[in-house]
This record gives sequence, C-alpha cells and structure tokens, in this order.
Amino acid sequence: MFTSAKDAYDRGTKASGSTRELEAAALFKAARFFEACRQNWDAADRPQRLEEALRYNQRLWTLFQTELARTDHELPVELRANLLRLSAFVDRQTFEVMARPEAAKLQSLININRQIAEGLSGRPT
Repeated sequence: MFTSAKDAYDRGTKASGSTRELEAAALFKAARFFEACRQNWDAADRPQRLEEALRYNQRLWTLFQTELARTDHELPVELRANLLRLSAFVDRQTFEVMARPEAAKLQSLININRQIAEGLSGRPT
C-alpha cells in the first residue's frame, strides 16, 4: 500500500528541484497515514496499515538521520544535533508503538511530522 520512503524521495528528486518541499510532502504523507490509523483504530485492517505507516515513517526518518550525520551538511551543527536528537525520539516512539500499539501514542508522531513539514514548507502552524 505505501511505497518506501526512499523510493518516493528518489522519484521526487527527479521531478522537482526543491528538497525541502519533497521532505515536507513526505512528512505530511506520513502524518496522514498515522492519522488514518488513529481515526480508524478499530478497523479490521488496522494492524497491517499501522505496520506500513510505521515502516514508512521509520524509513523516512532514517534517510533524514543519514543526511544530517554528513559532516558536509549545510545546516548549522547545533540544529543538526537537535534534529538528530528528535529523530532518536521518533525511533523510540516508533518502537514503543510497535511493541504496544495504542491510538493515542500516534499523536506525538503525527505532531512531529506535521510541525517539521510545516517548517520545511513555510506553512504557518
């Protein structure tokens, strides 16, 4: 159902020059996947959709981690460090949801993805 984050990112970079817009779109997509799971928690296909949403988000944040860890990355070192700490929280929260799924636990992942996406896209919060 969900394509891999890397494949989506790779396809997008060929179609558009704006990495920030692509990253924002991928984060908004991940937030929508989580929101759909949260709103339809009792659906019969929720376990499969939740797993797909978690894996998509995990791949996306792994890409961010890889980019942020580059020594030649253009962001200031302190901002990169803060984003890497945030990505570590996303990892922990993802594994927590995998281990003990609860609809309420998705809200922090939804919020983080939306807020970072809004910042990248220049949308007001």
